[in-house]
Amino acid sequence: MNLTKPDSSVVQLAVDLACRAPSLHNSQPWRWTYADGRLQLFGDHRRLLRAADPTGRQLHISCGAALDHLRVGLLGLRWSADIHYEDRGVSPNLFATVEFRHDARPRSHDFDMLAAIRRRRTDRRAFGLFDAIDELTDCVAEVGRKLDIGVTVLDSDQRAGLLRATEASAAARRYDSEYQAELHWWAGHSMSSGGIPETSLVSGGGSVPIARTFPARRNAAMGDQGAIDESTVLAIGTTTDTRRDWLRCGQVLSSILLEATVRGAATCPLSHMTEVPGSRALLNRLVPEVGVPQMLVRIGRAPGGTPPVMTTRRSMSEVLTVT
Repeated sequence: MNLTKPDSSVVQLAVDLACRAPSLHNSQPWRWTYADGRLQLFGDHRRLLRAADPTGRQLHISCGAALDHLRVGLLGLRWSADIHYEDRGVSPNLFATVEFRHDARPRSHDFDMLAAIRRRRTDRRAFGLFDAIDELTDCVAEVGRKLDIGVTVLDSDQRAGLLRATEASAAARRYDSEYQAELHWWAGHSMSSGGIPETSLVSGGGSVPIARTFPARRNAAMGDQGAIDESTVLAIGTTTDTRRDWLRCGQVLSSILLEATVRGAATCPLSHMTEVPGSRALLNRLVPEVGVPQMLVRIGRAPGGTPPVMTTRRSMSEVLTVT
Protein backbone atom coordinates (compact mmCIF):
# COMPACT_ATOMS: atom_id res chain seq x y z
CA MET A 1 0.00 0.00 0.00
CA ASN A 2 1.30 3.43 -0.96
CA LEU A 3 0.87 5.46 2.22
CA THR A 4 1.28 8.78 0.40
CA LYS A 5 -1.92 8.24 -1.59
CA PRO A 6 -5.10 7.86 0.44
CA ASP A 7 -7.83 5.92 -1.25
CA SER A 8 -10.88 7.68 -2.62
CA SER A 9 -13.05 6.84 0.41
CA VAL A 10 -10.67 8.74 2.73
CA VAL A 11 -10.58 11.69 0.34
CA GLN A 12 -14.36 11.73 0.02
CA LEU A 13 -14.78 11.78 3.81
CA ALA A 14 -12.22 14.58 4.16
CA VAL A 15 -13.84 16.66 1.40
CA ASP A 16 -17.25 16.13 2.97
CA LEU A 17 -15.86 17.64 6.18
CA ALA A 18 -14.17 20.45 4.22
CA CYS A 19 -17.47 21.37 2.63
CA ARG A 20 -18.95 22.05 6.05
CA ALA A 21 -16.90 25.27 6.04
CA PRO A 22 -18.69 28.63 6.18
CA SER A 23 -19.16 30.62 2.98
CA LEU A 24 -20.81 33.87 2.00
CA HIS A 25 -24.58 33.24 2.18
CA ASN A 26 -23.77 29.51 2.27
CA SER A 27 -22.88 29.71 -1.43
CA GLN A 28 -20.28 26.88 -1.15
CA PRO A 29 -18.15 28.18 -4.06
CA TRP A 30 -15.69 25.28 -4.37
CA ARG A 31 -14.88 22.24 -6.48
CA TRP A 32 -12.35 19.50 -5.80
CA THR A 33 -10.50 17.09 -8.09
CA TYR A 34 -8.56 14.05 -6.85
CA ALA A 35 -6.08 12.43 -9.24
CA ASP A 36 -2.65 10.78 -8.96
CA GLY A 37 -2.62 11.14 -5.18
CA ARG A 38 -3.16 14.92 -5.25
CA LEU A 39 -6.27 16.87 -4.33
CA GLN A 40 -6.85 20.19 -6.05
CA LEU A 41 -9.17 22.95 -4.89
CA PHE A 42 -10.85 25.15 -7.49
CA GLY A 43 -13.04 28.18 -7.01
CA ASP A 44 -16.50 27.63 -8.47
CA HIS A 45 -17.20 31.00 -10.03
CA ARG A 46 -20.67 29.87 -11.06
CA ARG A 47 -21.50 30.45 -7.40
CA LEU A 48 -19.83 33.83 -7.13
CA LEU A 49 -22.08 36.50 -5.61
CA ARG A 50 -21.32 39.17 -8.16
CA ALA A 51 -23.08 42.04 -6.39
CA ALA A 52 -21.77 41.36 -2.86
CA ASP A 53 -18.38 40.00 -3.93
CA PRO A 54 -17.43 41.36 -7.37
CA THR A 55 -13.67 40.78 -6.87
CA GLY A 56 -14.12 37.21 -5.61
CA ARG A 57 -12.38 38.05 -2.34
CA GLN A 58 -15.04 36.43 -0.19
CA LEU A 59 -15.11 33.45 -2.54
CA HIS A 60 -11.38 32.94 -1.84
CA ILE A 61 -11.89 33.37 1.92
CA SER A 62 -14.63 30.73 1.79
CA CYS A 63 -12.32 28.35 -0.07
CA GLY A 64 -9.54 29.05 2.44
CA ALA A 65 -11.91 28.04 5.25
CA ALA A 66 -12.66 24.82 3.37
CA LEU A 67 -8.91 24.16 3.11
CA ASP A 68 -8.53 24.40 6.88
CA HIS A 69 -11.58 22.22 7.48
CA LEU A 70 -9.93 19.70 5.14
CA ARG A 71 -6.71 19.85 7.16
CA VAL A 72 -8.58 19.28 10.42
CA GLY A 73 -10.55 16.40 8.91
CA LEU A 74 -7.46 14.70 7.50
CA LEU A 75 -5.62 15.08 10.80
CA GLY A 76 -8.41 13.18 12.54
CA LEU A 77 -8.00 10.48 9.90
CA ARG A 78 -4.24 10.42 10.65
CA TRP A 79 -3.17 12.11 7.44
CA SER A 80 -1.14 15.30 7.15
CA ALA A 81 -2.01 17.83 4.45
CA ASP A 82 0.74 19.76 2.64
CA ILE A 83 -1.05 22.75 1.11
CA HIS A 84 0.52 24.47 -1.89
CA TYR A 85 -1.06 27.73 -3.05
CA GLU A 86 -1.28 28.05 -6.82
CA ASP A 87 -0.43 31.27 -8.66
CA ARG A 88 -3.16 32.89 -10.68
CA GLY A 89 -1.01 32.51 -13.79
CA VAL A 90 -1.29 28.71 -13.54
CA SER A 91 -5.08 28.85 -13.54
CA PRO A 92 -7.45 31.61 -12.40
CA ASN A 93 -9.74 28.99 -10.84
CA LEU A 94 -7.12 26.64 -9.31
CA PHE A 95 -6.44 27.87 -5.78
CA ALA A 96 -4.44 25.12 -4.08
CA THR A 97 -3.03 21.64 -4.43
CA VAL A 98 -2.96 19.28 -1.44
CA GLU A 99 -0.47 16.45 -1.07
CA PHE A 100 -0.65 13.84 1.66
CA ARG A 101 1.57 12.21 4.27
CA HIS A 102 0.37 9.31 6.41
CA ASP A 103 2.32 10.46 9.46
CA ALA A 104 -0.18 12.45 11.54
CA ARG A 105 -0.39 11.80 15.27
CA PRO A 106 -3.60 13.54 16.34
CA ARG A 107 -4.11 14.48 19.97
CA SER A 108 -7.27 14.80 21.99
CA HIS A 109 -7.83 18.43 21.01
CA ASP A 110 -7.47 17.54 17.31
CA PHE A 111 -10.41 15.16 17.64
CA ASP A 112 -12.37 17.88 19.44
CA MET A 113 -11.74 20.19 16.47
CA LEU A 114 -12.85 17.43 14.10
CA ALA A 115 -16.11 16.98 16.00
CA ALA A 116 -16.64 20.75 15.97
CA ILE A 117 -16.89 20.71 12.17
CA ARG A 118 -20.24 18.94 12.40
CA ARG A 119 -21.48 21.07 15.31
CA ARG A 120 -20.46 24.53 14.13
CA ARG A 121 -23.08 26.83 12.67
CA THR A 122 -23.54 30.56 12.21
CA ASP A 123 -25.74 32.09 14.89
CA ARG A 124 -27.06 35.55 14.00
CA ARG A 125 -28.78 36.19 17.34
CA ALA A 126 -27.52 38.52 20.08
CA PHE A 127 -24.89 36.89 22.30
CA GLY A 128 -24.11 37.14 25.98
CA LEU A 129 -20.63 37.47 27.42
CA PHE A 130 -18.47 34.37 27.03
CA ASP A 131 -16.55 33.82 30.26
CA ALA A 132 -13.42 32.24 28.73
CA ILE A 133 -13.01 34.80 25.93
CA ASP A 134 -9.48 35.86 26.89
CA GLU A 135 -8.08 32.34 26.61
CA LEU A 136 -9.89 31.84 23.32
CA THR A 137 -8.69 35.08 21.75
CA ASP A 138 -5.09 34.44 22.84
CA CYS A 139 -5.23 31.03 21.19
CA VAL A 140 -6.63 32.25 17.87
CA ALA A 141 -4.25 35.21 17.72
CA GLU A 142 -1.38 32.71 17.85
CA VAL A 143 -2.98 30.74 15.00
CA GLY A 144 -3.08 33.95 12.97
CA ARG A 145 0.59 34.72 13.62
CA LYS A 146 1.62 31.34 12.21
CA LEU A 147 0.00 32.26 8.88
CA ASP A 148 1.01 35.94 9.02
CA ILE A 149 -2.61 36.97 9.50
CA GLY A 150 -3.57 39.68 11.98
CA VAL A 151 -6.25 38.88 14.54
CA THR A 152 -7.27 41.71 16.83
CA VAL A 153 -9.88 42.01 19.58
CA LEU A 154 -11.81 45.26 19.21
CA ASP A 155 -11.98 47.44 22.31
CA SER A 156 -15.14 49.26 23.37
CA ASP A 157 -14.38 52.41 21.36
CA GLN A 158 -13.61 50.42 18.22
CA ARG A 159 -16.70 48.32 18.72
CA ALA A 160 -18.81 51.48 18.92
CA GLY A 161 -17.27 52.65 15.65
CA LEU A 162 -18.45 49.49 13.88
CA LEU A 163 -21.94 50.90 13.81
CA ARG A 164 -20.75 53.70 11.52
CA ALA A 165 -19.20 51.15 9.16
CA THR A 166 -22.40 49.12 9.19
CA GLU A 167 -24.47 52.20 8.43
CA ALA A 168 -22.12 53.15 5.59
CA SER A 169 -22.40 49.67 4.11
CA ALA A 170 -26.20 49.66 4.43
CA ALA A 171 -26.49 53.11 2.85
CA ALA A 172 -24.40 52.03 -0.14
CA ARG A 173 -26.53 48.90 -0.60
CA ARG A 174 -30.00 50.28 0.14
CA TYR A 175 -30.89 51.16 -3.46
CA ASP A 176 -28.55 48.67 -5.14
CA SER A 177 -31.16 46.56 -6.92
CA GLU A 178 -28.64 43.91 -8.04
CA TYR A 179 -27.40 43.42 -4.48
CA GLN A 180 -30.93 43.31 -3.05
CA ALA A 181 -32.06 40.78 -5.65
CA GLU A 182 -29.02 38.62 -4.97
CA LEU A 183 -29.58 38.80 -1.20
CA HIS A 184 -33.23 37.81 -1.54
CA TRP A 185 -32.24 34.90 -3.78
CA TRP A 186 -29.75 33.42 -1.32
CA ALA A 187 -31.42 34.24 1.99
CA GLY A 188 -34.73 33.21 3.46
CA HIS A 189 -35.96 30.20 1.52
CA SER A 190 -35.13 26.52 1.27
CA MET A 191 -32.53 25.52 -1.29
CA SER A 192 -31.19 22.00 -1.74
CA SER A 193 -27.73 23.24 -2.73
CA GLY A 194 -27.02 26.17 -0.41
CA GLY A 195 -28.36 29.48 0.79
CA ILE A 196 -29.54 30.59 4.23
CA PRO A 197 -32.83 29.02 5.36
CA GLU A 198 -35.53 31.24 6.76
CA THR A 199 -35.20 29.66 10.21
CA SER A 200 -31.54 30.78 10.41
CA LEU A 201 -32.37 34.46 9.98
CA VAL A 202 -33.25 36.87 12.76
CA SER A 203 -36.45 38.68 11.93
CA GLY A 204 -36.00 42.30 10.93
CA GLY A 205 -32.29 42.31 11.64
CA GLY A 206 -32.83 41.31 15.28
CA SER A 207 -30.94 43.11 18.02
CA VAL A 208 -27.38 43.12 16.64
CA PRO A 209 -26.88 46.64 15.24
CA ILE A 210 -23.60 45.77 13.52
CA ALA A 211 -25.10 42.82 11.63
CA ARG A 212 -26.02 42.65 7.95
CA THR A 213 -29.66 43.49 7.27
CA PHE A 214 -31.33 40.44 5.77
CA PRO A 215 -34.82 40.27 4.28
CA ALA A 216 -37.48 40.19 7.02
CA ARG A 217 -39.13 36.78 7.05
CA ARG A 218 -42.28 35.58 8.78
CA ASN A 219 -40.70 32.41 10.15
CA ALA A 220 -37.27 33.83 10.91
CA ALA A 221 -35.51 32.95 14.16
CA MET A 222 -37.09 34.80 17.06
CA GLY A 223 -36.62 34.96 20.80
CA ASP A 224 -33.86 37.54 21.19
CA GLN A 225 -35.73 40.68 20.23
CA GLY A 226 -34.66 43.46 22.57
CA ALA A 227 -31.66 41.54 23.87
CA ILE A 228 -28.36 43.42 24.10
CA ASP A 229 -25.53 41.91 22.11
CA GLU A 230 -22.52 41.49 24.42
CA SER A 231 -20.35 39.58 21.99
CA THR A 232 -16.63 40.09 21.55
CA VAL A 233 -15.68 41.15 18.03
CA LEU A 234 -12.47 40.00 16.34
CA ALA A 235 -11.05 41.66 13.24
CA ILE A 236 -9.01 39.58 10.79
CA GLY A 237 -6.63 41.40 8.47
CA THR A 238 -3.62 41.01 6.21
CA THR A 239 -0.50 42.97 5.33
CA THR A 240 -1.32 42.93 1.62
CA ASP A 241 -4.51 42.14 -0.30
CA THR A 242 -3.66 39.22 -2.62
CA ARG A 243 -5.55 36.04 -3.27
CA ARG A 244 -3.02 34.11 -1.15
CA ASP A 245 -3.84 36.52 1.70
CA TRP A 246 -7.52 35.83 1.18
CA LEU A 247 -7.03 32.05 1.29
CA ARG A 248 -4.95 32.28 4.47
CA CYS A 249 -7.54 34.59 6.00
CA GLY A 250 -10.12 31.87 5.35
CA GLN A 251 -7.90 29.29 7.02
CA VAL A 252 -7.60 31.45 10.13
CA LEU A 253 -11.35 32.13 10.08
CA SER A 254 -11.95 28.38 10.10
CA SER A 255 -9.62 27.89 13.06
CA ILE A 256 -11.34 30.67 15.01
CA LEU A 257 -14.80 29.22 14.43
CA LEU A 258 -13.82 25.65 15.27
CA GLU A 259 -11.79 26.64 18.33
CA ALA A 260 -14.73 28.70 19.60
CA THR A 261 -17.11 25.79 19.00
CA VAL A 262 -14.87 23.41 20.93
CA ARG A 263 -14.88 25.83 23.88
CA GLY A 264 -18.65 26.23 23.84
CA ALA A 265 -18.90 29.70 22.30
CA ALA A 266 -21.32 30.81 19.60
CA THR A 267 -19.98 32.56 16.49
CA CYS A 268 -21.11 34.71 13.60
CA PRO A 269 -18.77 35.85 10.78
CA LEU A 270 -19.42 39.37 9.46
CA SER A 271 -18.30 40.33 5.96
CA HIS A 272 -20.67 43.11 4.89
CA MET A 273 -18.46 45.90 6.26
CA THR A 274 -15.55 44.80 4.07
CA GLU A 275 -17.61 44.40 0.88
CA VAL A 276 -18.15 48.12 0.23
CA PRO A 277 -15.03 50.29 -0.33
CA GLY A 278 -16.29 53.13 1.85
CA SER A 279 -17.10 51.02 4.89
CA ARG A 280 -13.94 48.96 4.41
CA ALA A 281 -11.85 52.15 4.44
CA LEU A 282 -13.67 53.30 7.57
CA LEU A 283 -12.92 49.94 9.19
CA ASN A 284 -9.27 50.28 8.20
CA ARG A 285 -9.08 53.63 10.00
CA LEU A 286 -10.91 52.20 12.98
CA VAL A 287 -8.63 49.16 13.40
CA PRO A 288 -5.34 50.10 11.70
CA GLU A 289 -3.37 47.52 13.71
CA VAL A 290 -4.99 44.62 11.89
CA GLY A 291 -3.73 45.70 8.45
CA VAL A 292 -6.08 45.37 5.48
CA PRO A 293 -9.43 44.34 7.02
CA GLN A 294 -10.85 41.16 5.55
CA MET A 295 -13.42 39.80 7.98
CA LEU A 296 -15.00 40.29 11.41
CA VAL A 297 -16.25 37.59 13.77
CA ARG A 298 -18.67 37.94 16.67
CA ILE A 299 -18.06 35.49 19.54
CA GLY A 300 -20.15 35.06 22.66
CA ARG A 301 -22.48 32.94 24.73
CA ALA A 302 -25.44 31.66 22.75
CA PRO A 303 -28.88 32.75 23.97
CA GLY A 304 -31.46 30.25 25.07
CA GLY A 305 -34.04 28.82 22.75
CA THR A 306 -33.76 26.85 19.55
CA PRO A 307 -30.32 27.14 17.90
CA PRO A 308 -29.99 27.78 14.17
CA VAL A 309 -30.61 24.80 11.94
CA MET A 310 -27.76 23.10 10.12
CA THR A 311 -27.67 24.49 6.60
CA THR A 312 -27.83 22.23 3.55
CA ARG A 313 -24.72 21.19 1.65
CA ARG A 314 -24.11 20.31 -1.97
CA SER A 315 -23.79 16.62 -2.78
CA MET A 316 -20.36 15.03 -3.25
CA SER A 317 -21.16 14.40 -6.89
CA GLU A 318 -21.48 18.17 -7.38
CA VAL A 319 -18.20 19.16 -5.71
CA LEU A 320 -15.75 16.23 -6.00
CA THR A 321 -14.32 14.56 -9.10
CA VAL A 322 -12.16 11.45 -8.66
CA THR A 323 -10.17 10.25 -11.66
